[in-house]
Amino acid sequence: MTLTQLEGYDYRFEPGTDDSGPVLLLLHGTGGNETDLIPMAQLVAPAAAVVSPRGNVSENGAARFFRRLAEGVFDMEDLRVRTQQLARFVAAAGERHGFTPSRVVAIGFSNGANIAASLMLTEPRALRHGILLRAMVPFEPETMPDLKGSSALVAAGRTDRIVPAANTERLAALMRKAGASVELKWQDAPHSLVQEDVNDAREFLRAWTPSTRGTGQSFSHG
Repeated sequence: MTLTQLEGYDYRFEPGTDDSGPVLLLLHGTGGNETDLIPMAQLVAPAAAVVSPRGNVSENGAARFFRRLAEGVFDMEDLRVRTQQLARFVAAAGERHGFTPSRVVAIGFSNGANIAASLMLTEPRALRHGILLRAMVPFEPETMPDLKGSSALVAAGRTDRIVPAANTERLAALMRKAGASVELKWQDAPHSLVQEDVNDAREFLRAWTPSTRGTGQSFSHG
């Protein structure tokens, strides 16, 4: 895959072999890059197109998608700005590579999952579906967004020392309150990913079909 640049991001794009399938927006964790989640994407949806940006915020040389003040303490203004930038990137990538936002499903890990959740809560027209791996509540919306027709798999680790269990539960409840269909999965795992996360993501994506894309029945998970 060739590295190119768009809306302030270096990114990779790989066309899929199924034009009716999802386009996977891959969002890596702190210190990762645009290649980190490609092996997972190939396992969970090998026919899907992939768009994978590299985080454009540096934390002591480690790439991130937005700044933080401390572990679990986000720079809220930077999160707002970077979320809007990511929304512009998704729209521009769709124009460049010929896909609509309704086809985009994010796979985000840690920092990448947090900005994916932020994008879903802020700009649901840009991102309605997400596989959120080890995510936290990015912010509490002052006005609840309309997430009807949206869905998320929230994949958490029972021994995760970075994301408290209560925070995970709050994220799932917040998205459900906004109207999204949310599946919360717990693994006997720390902040890192395990095979069960791959299995759950694969099953989640199997529910994505052209006949349900972009409607309130997009996914069947409760």
